[in-house]
Amino acid sequence: MAGPLTGKTIIEVGHMLAGPYCGMLLSDLGARVIKVESPEGDIGRNIGPHHVGGHNTYFASLNRGKESVTLDLGSQEGKAGLSRLVGMADGLLTNLRPSAIKKLGLTYDSLKEIKPRLACLALTGYGLDGPYADSPAYDYVIQAMTGVMLLTGDPDGPPVKSGYSAVDNSAGIMGALGLVAKMLEGKGGQVDVSMYDTMMSQMNYLGSSYLNSGELPKRIKDGGHPFIVPAQLFRTKEGYVVLFITHDKFWRVFAESLGEPEWLSDPRFSTMSGRSANRDIVVAQISARLLEKTAEEWVEQFAPLGLVVASLCSLPDALEGPLSASRNMVIEIPVDGDTLRLIGSAIKIAGEAPDFRAPPALGEHNAQLLE
Repeated sequence: MAGPLTGKTIIEVGHMLAGPYCGMLLSDLGARVIKVESPEGDIGRNIGPHHVGGHNTYFASLNRGKESVTLDLGSQEGKAGLSRLVGMADGLLTNLRPSAIKKLGLTYDSLKEIKPRLACLALTGYGLDGPYADSPAYDYVIQAMTGVMLLTGDPDGPPVKSGYSAVDNSAGIMGALGLVAKMLEGKGGQVDVSMYDTMMSQMNYLGSSYLNSGELPKRIKDGGHPFIVPAQLFRTKEGYVVLFITHDKFWRVFAESLGEPEWLSDPRFSTMSGRSANRDIVVAQISARLLEKTAEEWVEQFAPLGLVVASLCSLPDALEGPLSASRNMVIEIPVDGDTLRLIGSAIKIAGEAPDFRAPPALGEHNAQLLE
């Protein structure tokens, strides 16, 4: 299996999204990921109605390329099986609740006698310890608790959840980074990554603005950027475009393309600070002009000039489009006479190609790894 993590073995005790996504990222980079499941299996095996070649597509999207063993970690036999796996591992990741992680002995303190150099990742809602540790944590709840929902949506409408599992996916990425860093150190130890901390860390410039000036972030119409104008969604004659114009040199190109020379001399328009201070006026005038053509016509006009512009794509359009094809972002895996189509890896490494393999059947590798 090609990849920079070839030769590394990771034990994954996870379910649904954040933990399995973390494990799959490591698998795509060449690690051998052994997924430990209860006899009933990961909950993700039963989410959604779609199956290809006997594989649940929700589960497949998060667990390709792994091996699966079933263990009752509450039993002596299960503990013995886990010890055997840990003895051959470089890292262990889990996204169970902290109380379950500790009870089942999935911490570094519990496993260091078996493997002192083992790197352990606890991927939890609010941290492995602390007063909130065992509070229920789901993507929806974390988006609500970190201010993400209050910053999303139209200011005249209700708060809106992100359209995909932003928290779970972000936490999986952060967990993979933390675990690989600890493995690289080579000393063994505990890594503690929480969904809450992950999303708070992504409030970076908004949090810094509030902490240092007291300025409250707020929702802006059409998804506008809090500091940059224009950087938002605009309605056109047909469809919508997204514009993101930062530097004044790009503003000059934009104004000249629209035939608006006064936008280059009027101080309300000509500088970044002027546009930010006069958002409503600037946006209103741009909006009126962009209603003259369709979204695709504006993209054809602005994109060759180097301006950041795009029309809105549906997920099918993005998946089947030329950009995804050029980046190998849709992969195909043969499964039982059928073809399982999945989204590929975001990390490309020169001279190496991920070994994309089918997700494992429940307990498929018991005989190989446990007996």
